[in-house]
Amino acid sequence: MPRLPNFLIVGTAKAGTTSLYRYLRQHPDVFMPAVKEPRFFAYAEEPPAMKGPGDARTNRTSGAVYTFEDYCALFEEATDERAVGEASPNYLYSESAPRLIREHLPGVRLIVVLRNPVERAYSHFLHLVRSGREPLRDFGAALDAEDERVARGWEWSWHYTRMGFYHAQLARYLEHFDREQLTIRLFEDFKADPVAFTQDIFRVLGVDDAFAPDTSLRYEKTGVPRSDRFQRFLHNPDNVLRRLSRYILSEPVRERILTVMKNVNLSKPPLAPEVRARLVDAFRDDVLRLQDLIDRDLSAWLERE
Repeated sequence: MPRLPNFLIVGTAKAGTTSLYRYLRQHPDVFMPAVKEPRFFAYAEEPPAMKGPGDARTNRTSGAVYTFEDYCALFEEATDERAVGEASPNYLYSESAPRLIREHLPGVRLIVVLRNPVERAYSHFLHLVRSGREPLRDFGAALDAEDERVARGWEWSWHYTRMGFYHAQLARYLEHFDREQLTIRLFEDFKADPVAFTQDIFRVLGVDDAFAPDTSLRYEKTGVPRSDRFQRFLHNPDNVLRRLSRYILSEPVRERILTVMKNVNLSKPPLAPEVRARLVDAFRDDVLRLQDLIDRDLSAWLERE
């Protein structure tokens, strides 16, 4: 039987988990599978209906697995690495994931990266706009549509507000795990110094924290495409440049160039003040409880400007 994870990055979405996954994989004593988001513990009992725009296609291409056998197969190539893990940021939001993780991986280390829930929600909205899945271009209107979308079976990415109640989500984990098993960090710290942040996670995982990962590239950056036509070109796997590059460039080099080009084509419009104020009010009580739980001052998350 292959080795199973001794750590999981469980969330949250749009808090740098893709970049963190990429940086951790550079360490010679860390194994993480090529599939970044297996999502097994979120989907094993509660597979989403996938009725939103592009939901089913996105789920297929993400590499999500639904059986424990397929999950175990992801770690067959792990050898003697001290840290074996995966990153599925919807685990934090999932109601069933804490219990299922406890059943299969009772001693696992859980890594949580939290982001200002207002910024997280807006970033997720822009992510879906970027990918062409969000039919609305007004964030306030998208928030108004959230309840209807959830009721119609649109998958978790559309739960812009619901995904931001971190205290309630962490409380579910604390019903199944000791507090010492949770490592809770903030996206703001990751953004300020990604090398130091990643080395801190190396220490948590018990691997050499002197290793300095290459953090020069930011993955899954969100924003609105400056050129929709160029964006469609970049995302088309059969465009002429991507076909030709397969013959002359290695996959890591191709991926790096593509990521840089995607990032350059993005801009981030400011969040409307009235929408920010609306979300701050919605999250206020949960944020106040959260800062007591993690012993961090989160007053900046409650600022209206």
